[in-house]
Amino acid sequence: MKIYRLVLVLLAPAPAFAQTAATAAVNAPAAPDWAQCSALTTDSTARLACFDRWAQDQQQRTSVPPVTATATSSPVSIVATQTVEAAVAAKAVLRPCTDPKQSELSRFWELETGSDCGTFGIRGYRPISLSWIGSDSVNTAPSSPSAGHTASYTAYRTSEARIQLSVRTKIARGILTESESGHNDSLWFGYSQQSYWQLFNGGISRPFRATDHEPEITYIYPADAQLSGGWRLRYGGISAVHQSNGQSLPLSRSWNRVVLMAGMEKGDDFRVMARAWARLPESSEKDDNPDISNYVGRAEVAGFWNVNKDNTLGITLRHALRTKARGSVRLEWLKTLGGNNINGDYSGLRFHTQLFSGYGDSLVDYNRRRTVLSLGLSLVDF
Repeated sequence: MKIYRLVLVLLAPAPAFAQTAATAAVNAPAAPDWAQCSALTTDSTARLACFDRWAQDQQQRTSVPPVTATATSSPVSIVATQTVEAAVAAKAVLRPCTDPKQSELSRFWELETGSDCGTFGIRGYRPISLSWIGSDSVNTAPSSPSAGHTASYTAYRTSEARIQLSVRTKIARGILTESESGHNDSLWFGYSQQSYWQLFNGGISRPFRATDHEPEITYIYPADAQLSGGWRLRYGGISAVHQSNGQSLPLSRSWNRVVLMAGMEKGDDFRVMARAWARLPESSEKDDNPDISNYVGRAEVAGFWNVNKDNTLGITLRHALRTKARGSVRLEWLKTLGGNNINGDYSGLRFHTQLFSGYGDSLVDYNRRRTVLSLGLSLVDF
């Protein structure tokens, strides 16, 4: 009803103004046209006055705006404005686990009621990515100390493509925490797969050089402990992880681990996650890679810095925790493509650059040191 009255108020002056203008136009003397003025050849004064009236009439016709169009455009503008505002408001509605009002770690592990997206939804885990990679070397004849685990030579190239898929789902929540506390512990199932594809090696029919499969079960317990320097401890957790490449001898590689983890953050700018693991023992007859922990490592620390709303820098360090230092370092830069978290707009698409150096870039390369540069696109945090 209010909008209807507003429209009537805006439209009401238009007929009156139009009627006044029409009456004035009827009562005013008709303006001469150009031909009539040109015909006045005997009286120069009348001829000049005629052209003056004709010029004034032309100026009025070009300078007066259309009254009806101006009067009727206001309600349309109001409706258009309301439509745009409604669209912006609808766009600003985000899922709790992608809402920028919550912290990075709270969104990622759904630590609080305000960042909870429920159970059995599909979410991203590690980046889902497609990358070109170039390395300083490639493992043309993978081997391990176990008997029968040395492969014959294959003419692989150092330039290839890498595909990573990684998803998870929350299968339970509120196991040990009370719903009134505002914090949620949770149980997750995750699956990650990473493949190295010899896309540019037509001489050997472009095969997949390696594919690693990594299912895991993870329990996360929320925390909110204030640490020095403005840091907050946000969670602790434990995970059971299996990783294998699904190959038969001599390329078969696999291991099982129990992982302890924790994460902390400082505002929206910094976050650090630490993990330490112990390998579950296997019999020597079944162990494809008995020395894998001495190369891939027994612990890692990952840190990320949100430089601004569009750029994130990261570093991940792994170490064997033994006298002979082995492990790896990974440097990352992620550039947001598309929207961002400002004004409710969000995009999980990133331009992703990585530089890796060390052991364990893939299972089959666990005991071979490599330096790898990768450039590609990744989908994160969905």
